[in-house]
Amino acid sequence: MAGPLSGLRVVELQSRGPGPFGAMVLADLGADVVRVVRPEDVAPAAGAPAAGESGTERMIRGRRRIDLVTRGRRSVAVDLKHAGGLAAVLRLAGKADVLVEGFRPGVAERLGVGPDVCLERNPRLVYARITGWGQDGPYARTPGHDINYVALAGALDPLRRGDGPPAPPLNLLGDYGGGGMLLVVGVLSALFERSRSGRGQVVDTAMVDGVALLTTLFHGMRAEGLWSDEPGTNVLDLGAPFYNVYETADGRHVTVGCGEPQFYAELLDRLGLGDELLHRQADPAAWPEDRARLAAVFRSRRFEEWCELLEGTDTCFAPVLTLAEAPSHPHNVERGTFVEIDGVVQPSAAPRFGRTPAAPATPPAEAGGHTSEVLRDWGFGADEVGALLDAGAVVQAGRPSGPDQR
Repeated sequence: MAGPLSGLRVVELQSRGPGPFGAMVLADLGADVVRVVRPEDVAPAAGAPAAGESGTERMIRGRRRIDLVTRGRRSVAVDLKHAGGLAAVLRLAGKADVLVEGFRPGVAERLGVGPDVCLERNPRLVYARITGWGQDGPYARTPGHDINYVALAGALDPLRRGDGPPAPPLNLLGDYGGGGMLLVVGVLSALFERSRSGRGQVVDTAMVDGVALLTTLFHGMRAEGLWSDEPGTNVLDLGAPFYNVYETADGRHVTVGCGEPQFYAELLDRLGLGDELLHRQADPAAWPEDRARLAAVFRSRRFEEWCELLEGTDTCFAPVLTLAEAPSHPHNVERGTFVEIDGVVQPSAAPRFGRTPAAPATPPAEAGGHTSEVLRDWGFGADEVGALLDAGAVVQAGRPSGPDQR
């Protein structure tokens, strides 16, 4: 696979949430990422329903689930509770540059694939752990999800509007921004350090830490008295008329973000509002009235009319697009921000590179679909692979289980 990380070998111990997203980014950038899944995640061979499975359950299982976050990497199914399966994963870790795991604290150690064991076998390994709460602290061993980590980090409360409850930004802030992306930063930093020291290390990525890091700006603004905990009164939380979301005549929405006076002046001129509001841009007391005036103007025309008038001008404007609309917007089309792979439209790889372009290479893999192939590529002999399959230590999708079914 092309890309700046071509040649990098990564083992991903399957988990939910941000770990697979971070592994997806590494794969997009060219790394050879191998997902280690559980045998029970592998669909039974055709004509072989799972034990106790009803007809309805089998029908549901047969529907393809398009999990784009697993794109670009091969999948092996291994039973970590089987001695042969555990030994196989440790052999993979011994050849890997990076291992990513997203279990709760202590689980990897109990399974026998903790950092001490893996680093003893491979001292150059970057062992990247990702959890919500981190490896220690009062919450460390409790379950949680994105919304919980964002709340505890102090980033959810500022997302309140009026008297309503905070509105979480989907799971983009905790799982992906403060989780998966921070994991990638940690992995690449550890690899850079290894290039000088020759030694791997453990990278502890906690989403609560990552989300807190993303709020650094606001802690500085609070210290200066420039940020209020009252929602809707600040520059970046829809308090300011010049940095806001406005409804159009047909119920759609558009955004303006013209914090600089010259851009605000251009917007006001195109809206026919003159200079009066510009002179009050730095006066928060005037913001509620000015927001109302801009809101009334934006409600006077339809969505497409505002796009025609303001797109491409010095007004810091953009329409609010749906997930379905975004891929076909001319700007995104020209940049190739979205691609179509195997009939599915999805975001392309990012960022861009001048010499070693990155791109999503393959659609999501079937769980366990590359077990035999990966093991052979990573140094297992054909007889070893066959023995592991026969023993049930590993599973190959589409292959009937049991001995002598190679």
